Amino acid sequence: MDEKEILSGLTDAVVNGKKDQATELSEKALEAGIDPYKAIVNGLANGMEIMSQKYEDGEVFMPHLLMSSNAMYAGMDVLTPHLKMEGAEKAAVLVIGTAEGDVHDIGKNLVKTMMSAVGFDVIDLGKDVPVPEFADAVEKNKADVVSISTLMTSTMDNMENTVKDIASKGLRDKVKIVVGGAPVTEAFAKDIGADEYKADAMGAAKWAKEAVKELDSSRWG
Repeated sequence: MDEKEILSGLTDAVVNGKKDQATELSEKALEAGIDPYKAIVNGLANGMEIMSQKYEDGEVFMPHLLMSSNAMYAGMDVLTPHLKMEGAEKAAVLVIGTAEGDVHDIGKNLVKTMMSAVGFDVIDLGKDVPVPEFADAVEKNKADVVSISTLMTSTMDNMENTVKDIASKGLRDKVKIVVGGAPVTEAFAKDIGADEYKADAMGAAKWAKEAVKELDSSRWG
């Protein structure tokens, strides 16, 4: 199999929720000398992105997403140990959670998956996260990026409260903040003092990877 076939095979394995196939093709990718990062992003994560779009369009449902997610993680288990950390001694740290009052976590889980795929060490606070827990996790884990999501307009205020809480504890200049979710807009993100709004998981992951480079590496002392 050539590189193109392996990458498209990895994408198909995730789309079809074939865990064993994802593992087998990930091993083949390593044997063929394909860059593990490329295999994850252009193979596995690409499949997950297709599935998240199908989910949003109502073409597939939660069980399909879970199977795809399992297949992706199976492939990542093979590939991740071989990732070369470019010029970094440790992975960048992401703190992620759904705003207080919102118990939805599908979107958040997709972002978590994509962030893992591009090399983040992910601290997942879960759903319905009390406002102060984000700042606590930022400080405790010396985080680089915070991702807050919500699917409900009624909890958008808590997104703003979370950003304010991070700022009030003197941590705002230490992290980049990205927000997302159905009711969220670019204008809202700016209004509440977040750095960025992204409509999809892959976009958030790509942005976060670049945004980390703008942070002062000595900010945590």
